[in-house]
Amino acid sequence: MRRAHELIGLPVVTVESGKQVGEVKDLLIDPTWNISGIILEAKSWFSSLRYISWEGIVAAGEDAITIPNDSVICEFGQKNECHAFLEGSDKIKGLPVITVGGHELGVVEDVYLNQNWGKQIVGYELSEGFISDLKEGRKWLPMPESATMGEDAIIVPGHCAQEVEELFVSKEE
Repeated sequence: MRRAHELIGLPVVTVESGKQVGEVKDLLIDPTWNISGIILEAKSWFSSLRYISWEGIVAAGEDAITIPNDSVICEFGQKNECHAFLEGSDKIKGLPVITVGGHELGVVEDVYLNQNWGKQIVGYELSEGFISDLKEGRKWLPMPESATMGEDAIIVPGHCAQEVEELFVSKEE
């Protein structure tokens, strides 16, 4: 599995010319827990953000993201049905994960994608706070069959409380 944080900051390069057109600033996640696209950093203070749909990406490798050419880059308009991963008022990072029964499992620190950089999210990395992370480590919750992404929390079925596992996080992070 790969962490979504590994995509942030990667250069975006066109296959056609080999030109770097930007770096990944954030990811957009749709209501079905798929990455719908990436947001590139703004070129200057007054320029708008740029967006690339996941369908416009040739590959998301370990060192770069490749696109066919710069025609797949669009000006970013608010996508109401999607949530940003890192930034904005509707970001996923930092949202608490709460069971239907009212038990908080932790706060989202990262999301995991399948090994081949697929766009489907397969699980959450959860934190219960800095002290708990140091003492016990972070937790892993496999993606449940249903999860509701709300304004202030992610709601998961009650049985997810038993599915939370300890996750090894290296001391380098």
